[in-house]
Amino acid sequence: MMKWLVNSIVKFLVNILLKIDDSELAKVPQEGPLISVANHVNFLDVPVIITHLSPRPTTGLVKKENWEHPFFKFLFTVWDGIPIDRDIMDFAAFKKAKQALDEKKILAVAPEGTRTENGKLIRAKSGIALLASQVDVPILPIAYWGQENFSKNFKRLKRTKMTIRVGKQFKINFEGKRKSKAFLQDVADAIMLEIAKLLPEKYHGVYSDIKIETDNLITYLD
Repeated sequence: MMKWLVNSIVKFLVNILLKIDDSELAKVPQEGPLISVANHVNFLDVPVIITHLSPRPTTGLVKKENWEHPFFKFLFTVWDGIPIDRDIMDFAAFKKAKQALDEKKILAVAPEGTRTENGKLIRAKSGIALLASQVDVPILPIAYWGQENFSKNFKRLKRTKMTIRVGKQFKINFEGKRKSKAFLQDVADAIMLEIAKLLPEKYHGVYSDIKIETDNLITYLD
């Protein structure tokens, strides 16, 4: 009941502030475990994606610092957020993430590990690759943009347009591969390139220049 109430209030508020094109969320599978990977623009990303995926049970990896603030602690506790220490390979957080997937939830992950504020992609951390190597579940790229204009528009009492796009489900081929630091970074970059495909070119950021061969890494499921 609490989760439904919080989701309803938050969804109402974000839909007042934003004009959201969420039509492609219909592509998100309605059952089964799933890792959703997305770019991380600003503070609006999480409340939008959590409430607009509801009633599908969704959790996510959230920086542990959010639990130091009473309001965010309440919100992310209601949303079953998994605190993660971004400065290390947080295997305790990975264990909880795997438990969530075992419960057939959507696990939301931002491979960049931090907000960009301007929407331009930055280099992914390799943690998403390590996590993917430990679970055999589909990965679904999601991209959004427009919310980087929120602060400017809010001052003008103008609603901000936010667009959400959903890509193809895929899995990573780890068979016969040595999980070296370089290989895991290649996997993380391959995942980010799937997100970049969904974004207008001006948001590609560092992934305008990073080119890797993904044919032997990615198997599409659609």
